[in-house]
Amino acid sequence: MTNQFFFLHIGTSKGVVTCYVLRVTCYVLRVTCYVLRVTCYVLRVMKDNKSKSGDAGFTLIEAVVGIAIFSLIAIGVYETFAQASHMVETSRLMVTAAALANEQFEIAHNMPYADIGLTAGLPSGKLSPTQNITRDNTDFLVQTIVQNIDDPFDGTIGGSPNDSSPADYKLVEIKISAPSNPRLAPLTFTEYIAPKNLENTTNNGALFVRVFDANGQPVSEANVHIANSQTSPIVGVNDTTNNDGILQIVDVPPSIQSYKITVSKNGYSQDRTYPVGSSTNPNPIMPDATVIAQQVTQTSFMIDRTATLNVSSVTETCAPVANIGFDLKGSKLIGSTPDIYKYQNSFDTGPSGTKVIDSLEWDAYNLTFNDSTHDLGGAISPVLFSLTPGSVQDVKIIAVPKNPRSLLVSVKQGGTTQPLSGATVQLTIGTSTKQLITGRGFLRQSDWSGGSGQENFTNPAAFYSSDGNIETADPAGEIKLKEAFGLYAAAGNLTSSTFDTGSASDFYRLEFLPLDQPPEAGTSSVLLQVAANNDNSTWNFLGPDGTNATFYSAANGNINPINNGNRYLRYKIYLATASSTYTPNVGEVSFAFTSLCVPPGQVLFDGLAEGDYTLNVSKSGFQPSEGTIHISDPSNQQEVILMPE
Repeated sequence: MTNQFFFLHIGTSKGVVTCYVLRVTCYVLRVTCYVLRVTCYVLRVMKDNKSKSGDAGFTLIEAVVGIAIFSLIAIGVYETFAQASHMVETSRLMVTAAALANEQFEIAHNMPYADIGLTAGLPSGKLSPTQNITRDNTDFLVQTIVQNIDDPFDGTIGGSPNDSSPADYKLVEIKISAPSNPRLAPLTFTEYIAPKNLENTTNNGALFVRVFDANGQPVSEANVHIANSQTSPIVGVNDTTNNDGILQIVDVPPSIQSYKITVSKNGYSQDRTYPVGSSTNPNPIMPDATVIAQQVTQTSFMIDRTATLNVSSVTETCAPVANIGFDLKGSKLIGSTPDIYKYQNSFDTGPSGTKVIDSLEWDAYNLTFNDSTHDLGGAISPVLFSLTPGSVQDVKIIAVPKNPRSLLVSVKQGGTTQPLSGATVQLTIGTSTKQLITGRGFLRQSDWSGGSGQENFTNPAAFYSSDGNIETADPAGEIKLKEAFGLYAAAGNLTSSTFDTGSASDFYRLEFLPLDQPPEAGTSSVLLQVAANNDNSTWNFLGPDGTNATFYSAANGNINPINNGNRYLRYKIYLATASSTYTPNVGEVSFAFTSLCVPPGQVLFDGLAEGDYTLNVSKSGFQPSEGTIHISDPSNQQEVILMPE
């Protein structure tokens, strides 16, 4: 007999086997009773029928009923015995697994106490952590865990009183499963084994691993991997935390900054230690752990459910823009001097204009636009955002064809730092001023030379139709009345192609350039109407009062709210002259709108010259802001905070 005492604690597994057998027995008895009851009922009915008719034979109805009842009974009996067979098979597997567990415990019983441990594990020993064993024509996976237990009866290491020999006895845990046979649920068997003689003082230490989530709550069943190649024998421990989120390993060989610890859990983020002096992270914030003789080393890790980020690159009208590059960087550091970020990666949105990034740790992230052919026209959901555990975050980045140099201005409300839409942003250099309003998209047309016949606004130089009295290509970039023999037509009209804002929208100002027209052409030489709908089919052109009897001019460009809530818009432009030798001309028609893909609180100025600009931002109810910004880089960004009055 070997030199140890055994305290067997096989959990509920044998009880489960017994329970299965009893359930099978009860199930069979219940079905047997059911069969007997149905049989008695059939016999009684048949007897009654015979008594009433005086006929010893069976009618057709009786025969059909009898066959149906027999079929039901036969099916019930078949299903009963099939289920019973399955339950018996499961019970057989559980009995075999229990016997296999007892075999493994007997192997440990017949070992010297010092050898009860895992190869390359803590405590070190001769037991294999993983085995594949075949019993009764079934392949079983046998996993073994051995832990030293520091019993508080004589104190604990680092406690009061301090236990200088904390390895009081050992816990052996056998986990058995049958990967090829799903009928057997994994079973766990445990046993405590104590040394026969008194414990001896050790020069080893202890390693306590604590795992918390983002809210500081303990994480149970977290996987902890501990490795050390500098000890002899080398260490390789795989274990899990208890209900308090703690894994305590005692009788650990001393070693300086060489215990590599990795903590993970399915569906959770990962946390780990790092070696000191590596080329990629020379000064880690959490270096590999040190264990000192007769002392406790406590390390804490934080993991939580991972989050998902959905990034899409679109235009202001929600059309996808393919292959837009961006960088994503978290704020958590794993090293300092230099700063090494835990998460930093580059992506692109691919052919579909979308990128799904999953398994992200909760953190504050910064998304940086990084594309050679487009500028960042704004973002829906800020490019600096926080991911909470288990969340799903959507970010739309508005991609605008690069037109160096550009300036993206973000206006936020003081105190809340929320995007502030409806603010007027003026950018001035010399005598030139550009003005935009935050939170509003703009669609414009400045060329009609591509001709008529275009239903949707895909070619920016084409349009839908005209009455034939409009000149669209002489010169290109301008429309005017058609000339014949030195005289202009008295009037003409042109209808645009369909502008698609990508979603239900609100529409704002309708404008045209130039504002100054020849006085000889008359006071109403340029007029417009708009039509909006959600079917891209019903076109009812209306003026500023919401009827077809009025027209927009330079003096009344605010689009009537009757058009709001629609996705599609067309304009119709009317030119007229009071003198056949003069014509009005239009070089640009534009309108403002808001939609799901218009970034709130942001505007983009592009095509800028290098130089110093004056930036003025104002909004009713807020203190105005004025500053100077130098534009030299291809892409520039400026944030402006407006404080309430």
